[in-house]
Amino acid sequence: MPVARKTDTRLQDPMVLDEIELYGELVIAASASDAPLSREEVDRVLGLGQQGD
Repeated sequence: MPVARKTDTRLQDPMVLDEIELYGELVIAASASDAPLSREEVDRVLGLGQQGD
């Protein structure tokens, strides 16, 4: 039976959690693609270049 551990919220870093989420989005996009992602596709997945569009 697994032991439930209480998480110490002082150890959470919002920036790291955001980076992990972005990495996950890249993994999902790469998994769904038949070819390597282009730089433009990576930028789109990461939400770059959308502010001035």
